[in-house]
Order: sequence, then structure tokens, then C-alpha cells
Amino acid sequence: MLLRDKVAVVYGAGGAIGGAAARAFAREGARVFLAGRTAAPLDELAEDIRTAGGDAETAVVDARDEAAVDAFVDGVAARAGRIDVSFNAVGYGDIQKPLMEISEGDFLQPIVTAMRSQFLTTRAAARHMTARGTGVILAFGGGGTQTLPGLGGFKIALDALEGLRRQWAIELGPQGIRVVTLKSGGVPESLPAGFPGAEAIVDSLVEATQLGRAATLDDVGDVAAFVASDRARTLTATDVNISCGAIVD
Repeated sequence: MLLRDKVAVVYGAGGAIGGAAARAFAREGARVFLAGRTAAPLDELAEDIRTAGGDAETAVVDARDEAAVDAFVDGVAARAGRIDVSFNAVGYGDIQKPLMEISEGDFLQPIVTAMRSQFLTTRAAARHMTARGTGVILAFGGGGTQTLPGLGGFKIALDALEGLRRQWAIELGPQGIRVVTLKSGGVPESLPAGFPGAEAIVDSLVEATQLGRAATLDDVGDVAAFVASDRARTLTATDVNISCGAIVD
């Protein structure tokens, strides 16, 4: 088990990506603390994890709220004794329109949400990781050189996330803390049921890959668990590309 006896915090755990990572962390032996803004999907996920033999607890937390994040993380550390992994997979609430058509507020929304939530959750976890000289910070949604028209501020938020990752990595590395982002070209299973135009979107995601298939939620979870584990102890200050070739580095 890659994460036996580790303590992992997952933000956005009620979503598809966060849930996939949480399930994989628990399957690999971690005690997982699930955070999100809505209780029902967190409770459902926690029950599934416990039924499968894992250990999960939940908390309603807005990752954009400094006081809420700090209180949550301090509480986890107090109960579990430490924090080994912090994974942020919160949604950015992006509205995707051409830049000439989007409002200032809608343009800035994903950028501000990404930076605020990723900064706050990383800082809160790092306070506890630094004391032990070890830890892993993971984020989902890194960028790349390619883009498409009509994305509003979403792609810019992803690129900003990579810049933040670089800064955290250089400052936390001397304390033994690794910082990595995971990036994909899109995960078809993460689309909500009944999403308008889902079939065409999935086709475009697959067509953009070099392998003729897109990443699955299980793929996301498996890679996240590996990167969080000691087997990936040489990985920091980088992204891990799970786009099946849709994003070319």
C-alpha cells in the first residue's frame, strides 16, 4: 500500500476529481479527511470509502476562506497527529467566453479562486509539514503552452497555478516538502450527467490525444496516489502530465 499510515487532506472531495483521488488515497492505506462546500457528496464518498475498508472523515470547508481553512487543517493535525498530503481539486467556477465578450468579473473569477484557494490550503498544510520536515502538496489542473479560443480566464488560472507551484516548491523544498501539479487534457467522466453537448466534448477530448483515449478518473486517482507516495520522493517543482498526449510538453 503506497500510502499506508499517511494522513491526506483532499479539498473539492465532493467533485469527480477530488473524489477519485480520495478513493485512491484511502485504497492505498491513507486516512483521508474530505473537505468541500456541500456536505451530502462528502458524506456519500466517506461512506463508500468506509464500506471498502478505508478511513475517512468529512468537513464542510470553503477553501477560499482563510479562517475556515486554517481551523480545518489545525483540527486535522490535532486529531491525526500530522498531515502528510494536501491535495486541492476545487472547482474554479469559471465562465468560458471569448475575451472580447466576457465581463471583468467573470474573467477574474477562476483566477482569483484558483490563487486564493491554492495559496491558503498550501500554506495551512505547510505550517504542519515544516515541523516534521516532510510532506506533499498536490494540485490538479496545471497548464501548458496550448490553448483554445473562448476559455475566458480559465486557462490563465491554470497557468497561474503553475507559477504558484514553482514559488511554493522553491520555498518549501528546503523543509522537505514536495509540490507537484497534475494536468490533464480533460477527463470525460468528470462531466456532470446531462451536461449539454457532452458527447461532442468527449469526442474532442479523445481526438486531441496521441493515445486515442483520455484519462479516466481511476487514472487520476492512481497517479495522484503514486505522486503522493514515497516512491515519487524525487518529484517536486514539476507537473505530471496525464493528458494522454493532448498536452505536449
